[in-house]
Amino acid sequence: MPRPTVRLRLTLLYAGFVLLAGAALLTVSYVLVRNNLTADHVSVGVSPTDELRRAVQREVADDALHRLRVQYVIALAAMTALSLLLGWLVAERVLRPLQQITSTARRVSQDTLDERIALEGPRDELKELADTFDAMLERLSGAFASQRRFVANASHELRTPLTVMRTELEVTLSDADATNAELRAMAEAVHDAMDRTERLVQSLLTLARSEGAVTRRDPIDLASAARLALEHTARDADAAGLVVTADLHAAPVSGDRRLLERLVANLIENAVGHNRPGGRVSVTTSSREGRSVVEVVNDGDVLDPAVLPDLLEPFQRIDRGARGDGAGLGLSIVRSVAHAHGGAVALAVCPDGGLRATVTLPRGEPADPTHPDRYSPERAHA
Repeated sequence: MPRPTVRLRLTLLYAGFVLLAGAALLTVSYVLVRNNLTADHVSVGVSPTDELRRAVQREVADDALHRLRVQYVIALAAMTALSLLLGWLVAERVLRPLQQITSTARRVSQDTLDERIALEGPRDELKELADTFDAMLERLSGAFASQRRFVANASHELRTPLTVMRTELEVTLSDADATNAELRAMAEAVHDAMDRTERLVQSLLTLARSEGAVTRRDPIDLASAARLALEHTARDADAAGLVVTADLHAAPVSGDRRLLERLVANLIENAVGHNRPGGRVSVTTSSREGRSVVEVVNDGDVLDPAVLPDLLEPFQRIDRGARGDGAGLGLSIVRSVAHAHGGAVALAVCPDGGLRATVTLPRGEPADPTHPDRYSPERAHA
């Protein structure tokens, strides 16, 4: 047996309320009329004439009350029938926006995410529901577009090292007289390609993990994370002749320790890898206005401000030759981790060239209350 529709249930509910209210109102009215018609105002001096008059009054009252009951029943039935008709029409009008939302939801698919309800009318609950649905479609459209770009770029990036490995193996195996030196060169080329593939896969996993909900809430200081990242990049900075300075103040946050450490490491590795020989890298951590901030500034080419939003997208690199092992995922991971922890990332160009990256996160409780509030600046790397 099919379940009754919402329109039918609303109609029956409306008619039921009208029936109950009408019945109560007519009952009260009937009781008041009956009491007035049957009231006996003669208390003394009862005579045969009074008896006759009272008998006539009772007969007339009974007849009037009978007709009144019949008329009330007919009126209640007519009012209930009219309420059913009006309730059916009103329910259809009330549910029309829901039908529009349902129709749009049925039409929407992966290839038609540009559909919108665009409900007109007063700012009520149904308008709010339609606007919320439109906003959800907007987010889904952006997510699907980003996913398609991500899959296409990831496939391209993974195809390159796989092609290198296949080519090296096929060329070497096709040469029956390959020397040990040639075999070693092939093995080194395959090893380098495997390293690149492993780094890319690890970055993809980190990006996917950062785009999920953060379930861990570890206390961590961005200053400690920056200090660790500076130690790991010291050799690359020395090799490039970079001057690295750090002004690290306590900047406690709460979240996934591995993701937050990767956020700071990506900022510093990006600043070291995309720099000019003999350039500078400046790292600053601080707390202000209830937020913890890490800022990294590096030298480099003068950038067009219009390209900055693209740098936060996966597989976007300004100079693909700056670091051959880079996949262009560093800043996209930074943005994803920051958003997952309720923060934001801002990029700005430096007038003399280079990039300023600033990440702000909600301030957390210090991991160690006895820890000094200020770190000593890092020694410069000449």
